[in-house]
Amino acid sequence: MPSMYTRLFAALCALATTANAVTTIEVKGKDFVNSKTGDRFQILGVDYQPGGSSGFTKDKDPLSDKDACLRDAALMQRLGVNTIRVYNLSPSLNHDDCASIFNAAGIYMILDVNSPLYGSYIDRTAPKSSYNAVYYEQVFGVIEAFKNYPNTLGFFAGNEVINEQSVKEVAAYIRAVQRDMKDYIKKNVDRSIPVGYSAADIRPWLMDTVNYFMCEDSDEPSSQSDFFGLNSYSWCGDSSYKKAGYDILTEDFKNASIPVFFSEYGCNEVTPRVFTEVQAIYGEEMTQAFSGGLVYEYTQEANNYGLVKINDSDTATLLVDYDNLQKQYAKLDMDRIQASNSTQTSFTAPKCSSDLIKNGTFLSKFDLPSRPSKVQDMIDNGLSKANTGKLVDVSTTAIPQKIYDHTGKEVTGVQLKALSSGESNTPGNSTSGSSSSGSSSDSDNTKDNAAGKMTASFMGLVVGAVVAAASVL
Repeated sequence: MPSMYTRLFAALCALATTANAVTTIEVKGKDFVNSKTGDRFQILGVDYQPGGSSGFTKDKDPLSDKDACLRDAALMQRLGVNTIRVYNLSPSLNHDDCASIFNAAGIYMILDVNSPLYGSYIDRTAPKSSYNAVYYEQVFGVIEAFKNYPNTLGFFAGNEVINEQSVKEVAAYIRAVQRDMKDYIKKNVDRSIPVGYSAADIRPWLMDTVNYFMCEDSDEPSSQSDFFGLNSYSWCGDSSYKKAGYDILTEDFKNASIPVFFSEYGCNEVTPRVFTEVQAIYGEEMTQAFSGGLVYEYTQEANNYGLVKINDSDTATLLVDYDNLQKQYAKLDMDRIQASNSTQTSFTAPKCSSDLIKNGTFLSKFDLPSRPSKVQDMIDNGLSKANTGKLVDVSTTAIPQKIYDHTGKEVTGVQLKALSSGESNTPGNSTSGSSSSGSSSDSDNTKDNAAGKMTASFMGLVVGAVVAAASVL
């Protein structure tokens, strides 16, 4: 029979805060799926790069500021977001707090492995010179930094690298980067993390681009994309499915063999943005072709695409675009959106062939550049002195910053709600924050505080009992 000490210690451990984790996401056919339940995962997300590219340095990135992440994760949770995309990251920084905060909020991360710093990206005009071991210290460094977080949904190998200024052969280098990343993950990561590409909406090349990246090459089997992102701003204002050309996109991508989603959307030619495209993107017609999308962008920058204006370190304002997006998310039928579909998950990739490429200006050969020897060493032995992250404990927490709505009224009671293990965020999952007198929010906070005090008191009793029991053993 277990001793009193053993039983009390077990009770204490059961009460201790644990790092609850979202369920990892996998790719099956043309769907993202929950690895445990098999339910379809649709991206309801925002692009997250506070300060823009100019706000990024080797000493600061969007996932290195704990206080900002707590504020933003709570506001995103309230909005209904389940995914963020982060463009620029420094692998040497500690991301444990921020990644864990977003994990606790039930929010996944899609991460670009490149950065604007010299040597940390593939040069679209001279890809051969930039494809080297120095570049892979950035790429593999990001993988190492984020591989242990269960809410790391995937990595982008490139963003709009193929455009009007790029040389033709750059597509082969991006596919080679995908190969190298996937081989590194297979050798040095405990689970498979998807890798994909984010494309510009250049219609003459669009289908050639997705066909080039998603096809299966028997000579380079790990080089194909696991997913495909599209940066598209064709729906402006209160447009329509056909006027915005979404009907054409749906037809173009309905037979894609991998998940396709909008890696950026949210035209601001008409303001405020009303986000009526949300109903189309997650409607029955488009969900056969698309796996959701990411609104550009979370913070208000000089280009005027923001949902939230960061006034200073202590205050932020929810813009009218935030409210409009929240209203559109609230209309969604999440049960239908998340329902598994055996037809979707049974798609298989076409074989790579020059016949897949229709535009003569797009690369039609699938010969990839050879991997530099030092890069092969990194894959075989892991990145030397890598900064590898891990989850830390996060509890339900009220944010310290003051938040205002677009009319100037204070939004009270905003908090990060730590979700149960395996749970991801959905619209309406968090009801924190009110622009009214705050009585209901204050009441909720009082209840939360009372519950916390009761738990703390009980844990204190348990600890005291354990100590007392130990003293007589």
